[in-house]
Amino acid sequence: MPEYKLTQYSHGAGCGCKIAPSVLSSILKSNLTPYTDSKLLVGNDSRDDAAVYDLEDGTAIISTTDFFMPIVDDAFTFGKIAAANAISDIYAMGGKPLLAIAILGWPVDKIPVEEASKVMDGGRQACKEAGIVLAGGHSIDSPEPIFGLAVTGKVDINKIKRNDTAKEGCLLYLTKPLGVGILSTAQKQGKLKQEHEFIAPKLMSQLNIVGEKLAQLNGVEAMTDVTGFSLIGHLSEMCEGSKLSAEIEYNKIPKLDVLKEYIDQNCIPGGTHRNWNSYGKQVELMDERHKLIVCDPQTSGGLLLAVDPAEQDNIEGFLKEQNIDAKPFGKLISSNDKLISVV
Repeated sequence: MPEYKLTQYSHGAGCGCKIAPSVLSSILKSNLTPYTDSKLLVGNDSRDDAAVYDLEDGTAIISTTDFFMPIVDDAFTFGKIAAANAISDIYAMGGKPLLAIAILGWPVDKIPVEEASKVMDGGRQACKEAGIVLAGGHSIDSPEPIFGLAVTGKVDINKIKRNDTAKEGCLLYLTKPLGVGILSTAQKQGKLKQEHEFIAPKLMSQLNIVGEKLAQLNGVEAMTDVTGFSLIGHLSEMCEGSKLSAEIEYNKIPKLDVLKEYIDQNCIPGGTHRNWNSYGKQVELMDERHKLIVCDPQTSGGLLLAVDPAEQDNIEGFLKEQNIDAKPFGKLISSNDKLISVV
């Protein structure tokens, strides 16, 4: 066990400490006339994973940043998860990461700086696995530990994957199971069984490098990663942007198989309720308990894919080659009075 349990020094955990979507909408409102640039291909208007800027040579730069407070107690693992989560935004756009710079906040009067060094090493390890350099960064003395990255990537213009370009009939896939928010909350509450301690950190540390590879294939019409706003939140953004609705089958949603006992012990992240309050009015549930999974905030979650059914076999075969045994859990349909129906 680590000497310093980092989760005890923060009020939130991972992507679960995101500002609620409804509050974020208020923050982003502005009375100013924004500066516009025709070379900005993807910006804040679609709430996509990253900004994309046309270099006018057939390629574009992808720019993103993400940071949060500890979701695990071990400093190295926290750094690796936070870095993997930030790099994921590049992969979710179909791009290749080029370099990263670090964002570090540390309570130097509470936790030794040696622990911060371990966090940085975790970030370096994730960058190494992504094939990029952690080239610099910025740090502050803060009341709670914070770590993340600003990442720059590159993508061919015709390979960009957006979250608002799905088509009616597309099949929905997830590349990682849901539930890390529940397990992380169980850990913070001291209820997580020892034999389950490795499950969430292993998943959250995995890079979504498959996104860069998927961008080279036909049939992936839209793509985004599932993080703090949960499956429902990120699928809502895909549906709204694409002017479609979704029907999903709860029993087919990929989810960790150890969740029930922790749900029964009320290991529910606060972000779950914030997500439901923000998106629930657009969602139809057959069972109220399903919201605890579909609204579970993910940290460094998997990719959400909208796939042309004509390419189903090819995409599933490719994913299997990448050790991802993914099957469709729903589909996109014409827009109706409910954005998402969970049956």
